[in-house]
Amino acid sequence: MVKGMHSGTEASAPSAPIAKAGRPPRAAALVQLLDSGIAVLRRKLSAGELGSLPVVLVLAAVWITFQSLNDSFLSPRNLSNLSVDIVGTGLIAVGIVFVLLIGELDLSVGSISGLAAAVFAVLNVNNGVPEWLAFVSAVLAGTLAGTLQGYSVAKTRVPAFVITLAGLLTFNGLMLYILGTSGTVNLDENGLVAHLTSYYFTHDAAAYGLAAVGTGLVFLVSHQDRRRRMAVGMPHRSLQGVVVRTAMLAAVAFTAAYLLNRFQGLPLALLIFLVVVAVLDILLRRTHYGRQVYALGGSIEAARRASLNVTGVQTAVLAVSGTMAALGGLFLASRITSVSQGAGSGLLLLNAIAAAVIGGTSLFGGRGTTWSAVLGMLVIQSIASGMVITDTPTAVQFMITGGVLFAAVVIDALARRSQEAHGRA
Repeated sequence: MVKGMHSGTEASAPSAPIAKAGRPPRAAALVQLLDSGIAVLRRKLSAGELGSLPVVLVLAAVWITFQSLNDSFLSPRNLSNLSVDIVGTGLIAVGIVFVLLIGELDLSVGSISGLAAAVFAVLNVNNGVPEWLAFVSAVLAGTLAGTLQGYSVAKTRVPAFVITLAGLLTFNGLMLYILGTSGTVNLDENGLVAHLTSYYFTHDAAAYGLAAVGTGLVFLVSHQDRRRRMAVGMPHRSLQGVVVRTAMLAAVAFTAAYLLNRFQGLPLALLIFLVVVAVLDILLRRTHYGRQVYALGGSIEAARRASLNVTGVQTAVLAVSGTMAALGGLFLASRITSVSQGAGSGLLLLNAIAAAVIGGTSLFGGRGTTWSAVLGMLVIQSIASGMVITDTPTAVQFMITGGVLFAAVVIDALARRSQEAHGRA
């Protein structure tokens, strides 16, 4: 059927029954493509391969609901602010995705983010260390903290949530010690870190260029993946399917670029976030290390028997989590241009974990991508933003977010059960 749609001559035979019903050849081909897509979707849903469909539907429902309650929700200003607000916690959630993929949980990311922000503030503001050096030192502090925890998990074989629970307390205490009695350190509002969330590329070409480059890269990667699978006889998307998928992404990307340009342009924070997520997605899905991470999530004992470097992978995963927590902490500090003793506390940890899970990363390990954190964070921050705009009590926000998280966990469990029934888990 796929081959039959490459030329008008070849397409005439399989589409003849539809053409006889009065449809022109192009319409017949479109109907066949649509039917094929629906059949593939049904097959994936029945096998528990839901992908990002549930979270996309939830996000659409959230946006439609709040837009109906207040027509300023989808305004360029609010969407631009939303795109910056998701970055800090979103970076932390991306690190959580790595840990969840191996079937573990990191409870220390909030404390590590606060520790990194404190290290930067004290070095730069209190001791006059250049911003770039203080920034690198803060990120490396997060990397070191994650590496120590990862190595401890790998060597002791104690569940990560126990080791990182100890880390939560330890790093939070270290942050308070570093900040000392001052309690709060104000950052330079014109400095490097402050510009991370306050700088915008005001020229329209920046946002449209990002949309074009991103869409083009997705098409090239998808097309190359399709050709590689065809060469070895593996199941693959049709060329029409790749084109339709890319076209849908292009519509979303260019619409977002248009809305951002109607306010202040492309935020630097959003650009950095998307680049980091894309690079880490390549690391997970296109490298030997990434395949090892997914293998550990499938079965750690099987990975050991296959002679995989379990210690190295577990250590590296927690190191990535610590690094992303440090980056997220610096972006959160940038948003308010200060660091206080409350940095990294409150709902930060819960929101980061919830974003990863709501976005589609499995709690059982072995399934999820870095883009899961982006979608999940969009849902959580959209709910928070909508609650502020509609002047809804915070208690309702907690209940709604909790309900969405509960639904995501249930869907994850049901999907895994369906996959086991089909021999895919």
